[in-house]
Amino acid sequence: MKKPAAIPSNESAMGHYASAMVQGGLRLTPQRRQVYEVLMDKRDHPTATEVFIRAQKQMPSISLATVYNCLETMVGSGLVKAVHVDREPTRFCANLQEHGHFHCTECGHVSDIGFSHTREKGWKLPSGFLVTQHDVTLRGLCADCGTSSKNTNHSKSKSHSHTNSNDKPLTQ
Repeated sequence: MKKPAAIPSNESAMGHYASAMVQGGLRLTPQRRQVYEVLMDKRDHPTATEVFIRAQKQMPSISLATVYNCLETMVGSGLVKAVHVDREPTRFCANLQEHGHFHCTECGHVSDIGFSHTREKGWKLPSGFLVTQHDVTLRGLCADCGTSSKNTNHSKSKSHSHTNSNDKPLTQ
């Protein structure tokens, strides 16, 4: 399978969307375009239901089943990644650069995390093994929850907001 290119902006993303759909022999439907635009507008790893709610604002006639079908098609064609975090609903990621995810166990937020270019040197694989795909998810507390947990008046609220993790990938 061909490795997808990074998507730097919404403008070039729509061109990437169109070419990936055509190359995959898929139709460029208004529903697929709307779902893709939702994912590109706010890259916060939404669930299918969250994509549906956002898509309905611009396309009130779209159904949840159509959103699921569009997401499945986009994952299959390499336009987006499915992110699986424990037993939670699948989330969808428009960042096609090689990366992992950080899952806040307090608020549930998922952020992209970058890898160093030498990540394969960090794995000790048996001789002859070849990595063709990997999924890395780190778990812990995001900055907001980590700070809040130090406060004795901390309530388990999911109300704080996070910045777009694509702006500044977390690296060490």
